[in-house]
This record gives sequence, C-alpha cells and structure tokens, in this order.
Amino acid sequence: MTTHWWRHAAIYQIYVRSFADGDGDGTGDLAGVRSRLPYLRELGVDALWFNPWYTSPMADGGYDVADYRDVDPLFGTLAEAEELITRAHEHGLRVLIDLVPNHCSDQHVWFREALAAGPGSPERERFWFVPGKGEAGELPPNDWTSYFGGSAWTRVTEADGSAGPWYLHMFAPEQPDLNWEHPEVRAEFEDVLRFWLDRGVDGFRIDVAHGLAKKPGLPDVGPDPDITDLPYQDCDAVHDIYRSWRKILDSYDGERTFVGEVWLPTPEQSARYLRPDELHSAFNFDFLCCAWEADALRRVIEETLAGHAPVGAPPTWVLSNHDTIRHVTRYGREDTSFDMGDKRLLDPSDPVLGRRRARAAALLTLSLPGGVYVYQGDELGLPEVQDLPDHLIQDPTYVRSGGTDRGRDGCRVPLPWSGSGPSLGFSPEASEASGATPWLPQPAAWSELSVASQQTDPESFLSLYRSALALRRDRLAGMAESLTWVDAQPGTVCFDREDGFRCLLNASATAVPLPEGARVLLASGPLPDGAVPPDTAVWLSL
Repeated sequence: MTTHWWRHAAIYQIYVRSFADGDGDGTGDLAGVRSRLPYLRELGVDALWFNPWYTSPMADGGYDVADYRDVDPLFGTLAEAEELITRAHEHGLRVLIDLVPNHCSDQHVWFREALAAGPGSPERERFWFVPGKGEAGELPPNDWTSYFGGSAWTRVTEADGSAGPWYLHMFAPEQPDLNWEHPEVRAEFEDVLRFWLDRGVDGFRIDVAHGLAKKPGLPDVGPDPDITDLPYQDCDAVHDIYRSWRKILDSYDGERTFVGEVWLPTPEQSARYLRPDELHSAFNFDFLCCAWEADALRRVIEETLAGHAPVGAPPTWVLSNHDTIRHVTRYGREDTSFDMGDKRLLDPSDPVLGRRRARAAALLTLSLPGGVYVYQGDELGLPEVQDLPDHLIQDPTYVRSGGTDRGRDGCRVPLPWSGSGPSLGFSPEASEASGATPWLPQPAAWSELSVASQQTDPESFLSLYRSALALRRDRLAGMAESLTWVDAQPGTVCFDREDGFRCLLNASATAVPLPEGARVLLASGPLPDGAVPPDTAVWLSL
C-alpha cells in the first residue's frame, strides 16, 4: 500500500533569518539555505518548512506580512525563492512555506488604503474597524487581550487629527487582523495559495489556523471565560475557509499538504480541523508542552492517537519551534513542562541533564507513528540562549510585557556551522574578516556544538539524529500509524511497532534491564551492564 508522504515525513523547520547567511550581512537568507541543502539531505529529513520569507517590516520576525507574493530583500528575491524550491526538489526535499492569514502588516497596501480612506469606507471593511465605547469612544470596543500582552485594540488618529475608531490586532499593533467575513479577503488568499503552488511549493504551514474567524458581534470574553469557547478562536466559520482551500490544494498534482498551527484546549477541538476535507495535519502542542514524566508522556501519546483516529489524520510530533524554549534547556529545569505564557526563561537549568533527556526525547519522538518536525539546531543539541542583552532583543512580546517576558529570541539565535570565527561559520569567511556579526550573538560555547565539531563524532547529537532519521526512513516510515503498549518498569515509556521494533524510554531514577534476546538498533546514550540508565532511550529489534 502506498502511503502519502506527508503522513510519515520528517520535516525540518528553517527560521531563515538564523539558518545560514549567504551574502555576509549577518542575517540568514535564501542563498545561505541553498548552500546548505547538501547538509539537510545528509541529515535525512524529507521536507523543509520555511518561516515567512515575505516582504515585511519585521515588527514580528516576518509574521507581519506586507506583500504575500514577494520576498523580503533581507532574505533575497522572488527569483531566489523559485530557485531554492527547484534546488530543494533536486535534493529530494519537499518545500512547505508559512502562510499568515489571520493578520497582515500595518504596511500592507490594504491597511494603508484603509487608513487613508477614512471612516465607513469599503477599504476598512477588510479589517475590524469598530467604534469605541464610552461617551467619546475613548474605550476599546471589547475586553479582548492581545496574545503579546495589552489590549487587542488600537485607536486610529484620522487624517484631520481627530480620534477615530479602533482596529483589532490579536498580536502586535503592527499586525491588524483581517476580516474573514469579507469576500475580498477570501479571494485574496485563495489567489496567494495558487501563486505559490504554481511556483512548486509542496504545502503550507498555516499560522494561527484556529483564529481567522471571530464570533459575530465581537462579544466580550468576560471575567470568567470558558477557554473552550472564546470569541476570537475556534469559531465554526473557520472550517468553511479550509474546505475551500483544500479544494484548491487537491486540484494540484504532487500531494500538496497543509499543516495547521492549532493551539486549542482539547484534542476534540483540534481534530475538527483534520477532517478529510480540511487540513491534512496539525502540530501536536500537547506533546511539545508535556513534562518529562513517563505517565504524562504516555498519556499525551495515547490521547493524540485516539484523537486522530476518528478523522483518519496522521499525528505529528514536535519538541521545539521558533516560539518555544528549546527543549534542551527546558528538560534541564526542575519544572520541565511548557506553556505559551511561560515566563521562566531565566530559571536555572542543568545542561548535562537537559542534553541527556533531549537525546532520549529525540529517539522517542522519531519512533512514534506519523510525522515529525525538527526545529533547526535540535539536531545539534542547542540550548536556549538565556543571556541576550536587553538592547538586542527584538521580539515584540518583550516590549509589550514591559520586559517581564524575555520573549522568543533565545531560541532564534543563528546556527553555529564551524567551531571558529566571529559568527561560527554562520556568515561567509570574507564577511567575518570584515567584521560582520550575526543579528543575534551566539554564545562562545557554541563552537563545541557546531556542525563542524559534531560532523565526525559518532557520539554527537548530530550523529544521533542522522542515525535515527536514517533508521526511521528505512524501517519505520512505512509502518501502520499505531503502536502496542508494553507494560514495563514504572517510570518507563515502552511500546512495540511492526516487525519486532520496540522503543524503550527510561524516565525513572533507576536503570532498567534490556529485554532478553533483544538487539540494540540505536541508543541515546551508553547502556552499561546490559541496562538502560535513567533519562535514556533505546530502539530494539526483538
């Protein structure tokens, strides 16, 4: 039986700004990615997901899009994007790009036209311009709070200097929400989909996939909200959008795919986005947020498989991304869980413990049925950078929170490619010699974590990922999307898949004996005396 590629793919996430610098200006770009395609092919992934490369003022790292049909000069040109897609395909790598449909940039032509056109104009109907409350409209239209902190509303000053209505932005003020009840918004994004599909992309990651539709009348959240029924997310109308998009995607050859960023309170809510005529898959944030505890990990895996089965969608597994604390650091903390309101970035973390657990987590994740995402640098065991200077932090969450939230820049620091030089090989040698520095500083200790330092070390993080991805592709990718739990010592996660494959993760404080007669395929660390030590995972052939 032929399995659709996206059901089992290993997809590598590229935060373009921090992956590789091709032109020497200290910022990652498409030329840099193109030069590293052989590395990605050798790593053993099946596809690449690119964070936004569109024209943007970069108020939120490119998630404030000014032009959905062009590439920001910071990253290159549209022609370079087309060439990158072609070259990636030549290396056997499929390409997914980010789509940001909930909001655009305040520099997008539509929003600039809306501001210029004035109150009550058709141009403003593409957004949420709403009169304020109070005697003079001086209060926001409702009590909604931005995901980045503060009010979700900003009041307009009209061309004549008078105070106008308020506009909605569930993120930064530079990111006005689009009104998906407007037919021009629907038509625009259907055309954007076709624009990039015609250029060969294999699919899209949909930003804030649960947030496009809003409840009619934009009602208050209230003092005691039901988190499963918020007026600005998971509204029924959003599913009509994805059904129309799915028809477009299915009209193209080559198994194009959607993956949704769906952060919702229950698996049942998330599963609705994965019905056969909507999105193909969605990120598994429950797994990403899970604490390093055997019972919790098993419970999330069970609930994920159970939630996906009724809609026939493949599960996905992910440990880190561009919005979250790198799991090497998280797993070294006393509290190993994560949530999007996490303010504990500066909490102490044991790097040795974090790395050992992260290696074990890699084998657990890569052995599970379905697809998997690898955030750039995970394969190097990079930790969160916790000591970025305040004046270099660019994440809007830092400003919006008054500095109480350090933001997400610590997981976006440029990759180390070599063990020496001012940028550790992130930028070309010639630009390093002329004094070019990365847009965010790399810790000096990262020289030991660079690709060059790990390339020939059989015990390195990079070697572990390469071995695991190769075994996954050869042995696991074609298996059924199911597993059989094995009762083992408390504090372990143990399951079998087809053909005698077993994954055993020991998250307890004591060593666990290997099953008698089992052959070790791969281990995250040494196995002294025929046993699996704490915080270690092993793949076995029974």
